[in-house]
Amino acid sequence: MRPPRVCMISVHTCPLATLGGKETGGMNVYVRDLTRELSRRGIYVDVFTRSQDAQRQHVVTDRLGAHGRVIHVKAGPETPYDKNGLYQFLPEFAANVEAFAAREGVRYDVMHSHYWLSGIVAESLREHWQVPFVQMFHTLGHMKNSVAQRDEERESERRLQGEAEIMAQADALIAATPLERAQMSWLYGADTSKIAVIPCGVDLEQFHPQPRSEAKRYLGLPQCRRMILFVGRIEPLKGIDTLLRAIAVAVARRPERKDELSVIIVGGNPNLPAEQMDAEMARLHTLRAELGIADVVTFRGASAQETLPCYYSAAEVVVVPSHYESFGMVALEAMACGTPVIASRVGGLAFTVQDGVTGFHIPFRDYEALAGRIEMILSDGELQARLGRQAAEWASQYSWSKVADQIVALYRQVCRVRRLDVAGRCAASAG
Repeated sequence: MRPPRVCMISVHTCPLATLGGKETGGMNVYVRDLTRELSRRGIYVDVFTRSQDAQRQHVVTDRLGAHGRVIHVKAGPETPYDKNGLYQFLPEFAANVEAFAAREGVRYDVMHSHYWLSGIVAESLREHWQVPFVQMFHTLGHMKNSVAQRDEERESERRLQGEAEIMAQADALIAATPLERAQMSWLYGADTSKIAVIPCGVDLEQFHPQPRSEAKRYLGLPQCRRMILFVGRIEPLKGIDTLLRAIAVAVARRPERKDELSVIIVGGNPNLPAEQMDAEMARLHTLRAELGIADVVTFRGASAQETLPCYYSAAEVVVVPSHYESFGMVALEAMACGTPVIASRVGGLAFTVQDGVTGFHIPFRDYEALAGRIEMILSDGELQARLGRQAAEWASQYSWSKVADQIVALYRQVCRVRRLDVAGRCAASAG
């Protein structure tokens, strides 16, 4: 019997990309770590993603385990491209995935698509391959629109229609939390009977508590400064401006904090000339100066995944002030490292972070509440230690081994149902 094969589709972003870039974040980690876990189980996984560099190796076989490959597929120009313009290249992407499988003589048992663009590709491939597909969105367009502050932050009608179509057509849907499952039903009319609630996972071998002093020494950070950390993409949805305003409030309330604190922002590229910075990075630099906290807040840029455990362990607290998150991978990674998290009480963060147990919730955009919670943790060492211990204990239930058990069970379910459906249609046709 041949080993099972999974076609993993991640059109707009590669699981091997450096985190904290414009289009890299929790979804990259999810695809990468799930693939590695499936590979450990003897399942063959091909991850198809759009080629963004013609000089790069198109088939990578040594990064995702013995049975995992990343295949960079040509679709449009082989350069970085705004994901909002990729829809036009999806037919080319699907055709080249199909051509690759034909050349390799590979037959897949199931497809697992990530984000709505990948779901469109999976729909197309199913017509040719007659293979079921499982969809995970990671974010929902309607939810992003509900918190958008400017027109340019709103998602397109094409995305909203695409998500609704995928929800109707997919053999199964994965929601990271019960709330996301409900949102799919409320906002898109999705059939809840085919939505499986399966949380994201965390690599507990990589993310675990380390001595704070050693982590700071590794990162070259001063031992005398107490670090507050943000990790993520630099975009309005992440609410970094709320963190900056909270720090300004905290320093105004206790001026000595200005000499004690070091706020580190991990993500983006802060080293470009001002005229080349993207709008959000430039806005945050301006706000930092206006608030008078330029000597407290440092933008460190994107980081390799291997370095993140040191950042989390070096921090007194990790802040996730997002306006919307479907789950909150950064919060989970930080908690696995034994660091308390202060997070907006939105989306999946309301489930991932346990208020008063592993950290605190705050109303999103409420920088005064955030300042108060930061001060509470900084001024109470016993509270901080207790939250950190409980955070690590809570995160331990989200190992990729446990998550992959549920994913594999779902794959088996859709494959069984699909086979029955095809057999039924064949019998009806013969009759």
